[in-house]
Amino acid sequence: MATMIFGMMASLDGYITGPEGGPQLPVPEAPLHRYFNQLMQGTEISVCGRKLYHVMRYWEEDQADWPDEAREFAPLWRATPKLVCSTTLREVGPNARLVSEDAVGALKHLKDETEGIIDVGGAELAASLEGLGLIDEYHLYIYPVVLGGGKPFFAGTTPKLRFLGQQILPQDVVLLRYAAA
Repeated sequence: MATMIFGMMASLDGYITGPEGGPQLPVPEAPLHRYFNQLMQGTEISVCGRKLYHVMRYWEEDQADWPDEAREFAPLWRATPKLVCSTTLREVGPNARLVSEDAVGALKHLKDETEGIIDVGGAELAASLEGLGLIDEYHLYIYPVVLGGGKPFFAGTTPKLRFLGQQILPQDVVLLRYAAA
């Protein structure tokens, strides 16, 4: 059975994106980007909702001005199978499968049939899975910035958590790891 992990970058005040027109999280610099590259390399399946999938499609076509760490990430992203949960999308790109009905059933089956890490991206999707007990771990990558508003890491949920550990990463980012209690 897979370990389902919801992990995203967040500000000190708990937001994964800032308010519209306001400050946003910094872009990962090379050492931090390479850390995320390693995570992608160890991911069996990436699960996301429509909004995050749209953002991540950026990695489907190489850009001439990408730095080396971005050139390393793009093929890892492309090679990782993706499951996109959306009732509004009609199609998805390469190496992605669309689930528009019974996403919960599909994700339960996926978790039972997969060995390794299933990465969950998107606060709303994670909130719906948390309520069903499908999220095993929460990884908060805390940037030392305050956004003052925006979209929270925990989208309206209040899960009971158990501390697993912490790690200091480049750019003064602190990884906080929690398990569902």
